[in-house]
Amino acid sequence: MIITISGIPGSGKDTVGKKIADKLGYKFYSMGDLWGELAIKKGMNVDELNDLAEKEGWVDKETDDYQKELGEKEDNFVIVGRTSFHFIPKSVKVFLDVDIKVGAERIMGDERPDEKYNNVEEAVEHLKQREASDVRRYKKYYDLDILDKDQYDICVDTSELTPDEVVEKVLECIKESS
Repeated sequence: MIITISGIPGSGKDTVGKKIADKLGYKFYSMGDLWGELAIKKGMNVDELNDLAEKEGWVDKETDDYQKELGEKEDNFVIVGRTSFHFIPKSVKVFLDVDIKVGAERIMGDERPDEKYNNVEEAVEHLKQREASDVRRYKKYYDLDILDKDQYDICVDTSELTPDEVVEKVLECIKESS
């Protein structure tokens, strides 16, 4: 089984994905980590890389091809990425939602090297811009609306849940549908 996890920045995608992979004994992949590494390698932050990606299709192509290949060659893994459900159609598709302020607070607490903000308000503004950039980009390149929840098998609002509660909800939904 392949589980793809998409969702809003700060919704807990990586945290939940890692926990699910650990519980199931699966491999874990994060397209966000790959994207962050690419931003750092290019001397940019994530927002700058997203801006470049809106203009230059090659920026997304590397991660897109990587996801497609994983979905074709491997099984029994969890992958977190905004478009993973699209590039790995034979997967259980999970969408994690979150209140944007809660997401911003979580991201600020993570201290990722590719996402630095001075305060929650600045983080909220950057997250809004990033999400808008992602939406424009995926619509332009793939005619894909990543926020359309009808494309997912499972949708969970994580705003008031612990990561363990989200994991249990997702695993219970998977169990009920199999």
